[in-house]
Amino acid sequence: MIYLDHAAATPVAEKVLRAMEPYFARDFFNPSAAYLPAKKVAADYIEAKGVIAHAIGAKAADLVITAGATEANNLAFTAVGGKASKRALILYLETEHDSVRRVAEACGGLAIRVLPSGVIDLADLRAKLTDEVEMISVSLVNNELGVIQPLAEIAGIIREVKLDRLKRGVKTQLLLHSDASQALNLLDINVARLGVDLLTLNAAKVYGPKGVGALYVAHGVRLSPLTVGGGQEKGLRSGTENVPGVIGFAEAAKLAKEHLSGNRKKYTAWREILLKNLQGYELINKKHTLDNFIVVCYNGIDAERLVFLLEERGVYVATGAACAASKGVRSHVLAAIGLSETQIAGSLRLTLGETNNEEQILEAAKIINEAVEIERKRLEI
Repeated sequence: MIYLDHAAATPVAEKVLRAMEPYFARDFFNPSAAYLPAKKVAADYIEAKGVIAHAIGAKAADLVITAGATEANNLAFTAVGGKASKRALILYLETEHDSVRRVAEACGGLAIRVLPSGVIDLADLRAKLTDEVEMISVSLVNNELGVIQPLAEIAGIIREVKLDRLKRGVKTQLLLHSDASQALNLLDINVARLGVDLLTLNAAKVYGPKGVGALYVAHGVRLSPLTVGGGQEKGLRSGTENVPGVIGFAEAAKLAKEHLSGNRKKYTAWREILLKNLQGYELINKKHTLDNFIVVCYNGIDAERLVFLLEERGVYVATGAACAASKGVRSHVLAAIGLSETQIAGSLRLTLGETNNEEQILEAAKIINEAVEIERKRLEI
């Protein structure tokens, strides 16, 4: 197997699995229980939260643990109501993941345009940033293109607007949320430098367990729970804590931080090798992207057929976000950057990761080229 879809899911790293193992059977206690073994588990849980928080320049008390990035994104929007019954003007990038887009749209949100590169159109942001806007949501890294957004610059614009509002006596809050699910493995994230009020993280994208996420919440930001019950996570996420998951997330976050520089160099080298050896493609994401993201277009060819052909040869790739591709939904991200219908239909997303090596990259390029040639002959193009 040659797996080139690490943006969709990553395997749990061996060190992460080892760190989690004791909390499944030996240290199984409910952290809310009163006896000493349970208190020890509770302490381990808080310590693990601290490790995750440290990876983004925050503290354990700043995090709310969730069951993944989708829940974290939904929870973030409760800062401005977050439900269709509460109309709050929200700006969101038109290339956002559906877990952001759908909530923002339900609140009557407006989409901010992107440039053909996939980077936010700051002029459009400024034009839409009226006094009624309460929140802006822009992912740090796009999940289909790997495009890195200039969050610190966006935060600077927000500071200017807030200062102007203050001078004019406008009391509407203005928050910045970012989904950083794809970023922790390859970017040095610091919430203070980014200037965010809310930040979403996802263990499943950084060689941690699935079903575990976190939301960073800056001081003074008020949220409402999506579920109520036992009052865990400061009452914002009731339910018995997922101790093994959080322990695993902490180990994954620590490993990501430790290997940041090495990963960048490795993936940059592999990306260049893959692009050099692929044939007859158009590179879609050319600038401002993570080192492990490659989006290529074979115009006139059905990428979904290519996915099946490649799977038969043991190469696993994607046509876009896994949740959209599985439903046969056209990529709103590729449409937003101006690609034609045939370009969108012929686009593949290849994302490199820890399951790969240089030999695999060369073999993958060979197999992809062969699959494309088979399709070109079949279609006589």
